[in-house]
Amino acid sequence: MSLAPDAGLDRETRATLDTIERFQAAFARCDVDGVMAAMTEDCVFESTTPPDGERHVGQAAVRACWEALFATSTDPVFETGETVALGDRAVVRWRYSWAEPGGGRPHVRGLDLFQVRDGRVAEKLSYVKG
Repeated sequence: MSLAPDAGLDRETRATLDTIERFQAAFARCDVDGVMAAMTEDCVFESTTPPDGERHVGQAAVRACWEALFATSTDPVFETGETVALGDRAVVRWRYSWAEPGGGRPHVRGLDLFQVRDGRVAEKLSYVKG
């Protein structure tokens, strides 16, 4: 995972990067409990579903999204390309791939816009390259 260098980071930005790192590590492990532990009770997730994504609010709704994603993806691999943060906001570039029956490994590339509150992810808005 690529995080911004520590030099010159204020306390809030460093805390945001730490939170995003914890969230991303749980997501890479497909650890729904770990992902949800890193999110606020009133969390918001906007998916990449075309054309404008779907909005999910609260722990139960967001958990259902992650459970469905990981249950329907064979051998999923989530890779973080770059993370940039300022204050309570972060942008993460990523690549997500999965195995297809009979071979092949399709992928999507995208980015997430995060907002962090009290050491947990409050909002994750996802976008993919079309």
